[in-house]
Amino acid sequence: MSVAVKPRVGFAGVGWIGRSRMEAVEELVEVGALCDPAVEGALREYDHLLDEELDGIVIATPSALHAEQAVAALERGLAVFCQKPLGRTAEETECAVAAARDTDLLLGVDLSYRWAEAFRVVRDLVQEGELGEVFAAELVFHNAYGPDKPWFYDPHLSGGGCLIDLGIHLVDLALWMLGRERFEDVQGRVVGAPVEHYAEAQLDDVRIACSWNLHAGRDCVIETRVHGTDGGALVRNVGGSFYDFRAERYRGRVTEVLAEPPDAWGGRAITAWVERLAAGEGFDPEVERVVEVARTIDRVYVRT
Repeated sequence: MSVAVKPRVGFAGVGWIGRSRMEAVEELVEVGALCDPAVEGALREYDHLLDEELDGIVIATPSALHAEQAVAALERGLAVFCQKPLGRTAEETECAVAAARDTDLLLGVDLSYRWAEAFRVVRDLVQEGELGEVFAAELVFHNAYGPDKPWFYDPHLSGGGCLIDLGIHLVDLALWMLGRERFEDVQGRVVGAPVEHYAEAQLDDVRIACSWNLHAGRDCVIETRVHGTDGGALVRNVGGSFYDFRAERYRGRVTEVLAEPPDAWGGRAITAWVERLAAGEGFDPEVERVVEVARTIDRVYVRT
């Protein structure tokens, strides 16, 4: 696939997250068209966006639309960058990845926390064997107020509650940071209906927990702890922030700070996608990892 130095990109969904991703790459792309029924002057129909002369599409619409819109764009010859989840289930996720593979087009998914420096430096410790044999990890993501859009609370539109909204980051981070291909033993529980407001799971030697509206005493709690035979590490958010992280390494009773705010990581995933699109890159098999993330979440929900 060959594109212009500045790819011409369309944006489907320009609410808060869509706008922030567009702003992150506005100097790297030509904004071809916008599609959002709630935005004055934007296209109302997604099919009309696909009719524009574009190199790629950024999707930030409700979750129920992600897989279908991604497949439609890919089949029109357009690369795709999609908000998480790529699909509400592993089946939907596999369909979108298969479409990218079949068309040899670049597909990116905005699992953005892996781009924060604090998580990356701890991953490097694990991958380089600096912590010895990792025998346990604990990841949490508690949002004290939850989403403000009604569709998040409709399982048909969202695919689930806090697990698919927040837990998807935890599953992705655990697989990525620990270098795992999959989790063999998955056990979990969810609390709440029609979508859960609390979920926890044991994934082999990894424990995750996430929630909406937990009495957390701050906006959110985000932590990743890794325990190894030769040391430990912790990533935690600072001051209840969704964006500011501190990474620490532990040797016995000694603490070493590895990363601290500020770190403007939010737009790094889409920036990397745009740069690869401009370079003419096609399908990246690495995106197939999102299918295993979706399969793990399905197993916590006990659905196949």
